[in-house]
Amino acid sequence: MSEFNLNNYEAIFVDMDGVVVMSSQLIPDAPQALVELGNFGDVFILSNNSTRTREKFAANLANMGIDLPPSSIINSAFVLARYLRELKGTTKAFVVGEEGLDKELELMGHKVVQPEEAEIIAVGMDRNISYKKLDCALTGLLSGAEFYGTNADKTFPTPEGESPGAGASVGAIKGMGFEPKRIVGKPSSIAAKIAMEVAGTDKPEDCLVIGDRLETDILMAERAEMDSALVMTGVETKKSLEDSDIEPTYIFDDLCDLVASQ
Repeated sequence: MSEFNLNNYEAIFVDMDGVVVMSSQLIPDAPQALVELGNFGDVFILSNNSTRTREKFAANLANMGIDLPPSSIINSAFVLARYLRELKGTTKAFVVGEEGLDKELELMGHKVVQPEEAEIIAVGMDRNISYKKLDCALTGLLSGAEFYGTNADKTFPTPEGESPGAGASVGAIKGMGFEPKRIVGKPSSIAAKIAMEVAGTDKPEDCLVIGDRLETDILMAERAEMDSALVMTGVETKKSLEDSDIEPTYIFDDLCDLVASQ
């Protein structure tokens, strides 16, 4: 393993949940460390969280003292909206998800519709998921709509412990007998490709992925041939590291530890 040097990277992709925040609570000193990362390369938030728009993500960061424009936010709602636009042009979607997914689809020119009209069933994290919403999704799927997911994260970290992630919503649709055409968030190659496009680079060796989860952040980096840095402020433990075949390039206690290493 080579010595860790942030000056080696032009684009730094940072996960949000478990790295900078734990649910809505700040991880101590992480915002300042995120600001300091900007002294080394262009910083982008690369998050599987589809519940907020990029604009709301940026506003939330601003409240923490982090000045990043919406164009530097790459969340799975944006990734799905952009991927569908590149794949199909504008399309009609019924959403099992929250406001962030609805709005990012609309901002990309797609139309959010009732299930009978839908060409796409777009599924993300949905803390208000219900039997009625699943019934509507089934109506669309039985009418020929295709199923796309933002991500399949089983859980996300909170101060009280782990809570169900988008994988719960995706799993509910799968439980009705439908497999997704694609799941576009981390660790998908689609997320890596779109992240690099947004960053304006085609060289994975110029990119660093910082995250807290082996099966999403670190696996995406590994598949895309990017360097990765795992921080131990999220879901991973010493045991989970030992039990996993996924290996980060570097490991740090937290984001402050990573920046302080320079």
